[in-house]
Amino acid sequence: MPKLTKELKEEAYEKAIASLARYKFMMFGYWAAIWVYLNQIDAEKENNPFKGLVEKARQIQRSEAECQKN
Repeated sequence: MPKLTKELKEEAYEKAIASLARYKFMMFGYWAAIWVYLNQIDAEKENNPFKGLVEKARQIQRSEAECQKN
């Protein structure tokens, strides 16, 4: 029986987080991109589970830019 898109998204999310936890940044990007693609083709869209990580990265980037200005 083929997996549902929701199940595939769950699997992609779990693999992305597991990759990030092991410093496997390229694999994180791969699985995060898979999740985004599956969400695009899914009739039932979900909020991006990586949004918090992106916001934190932007926060770090801004604070480092502020430190360089001073």
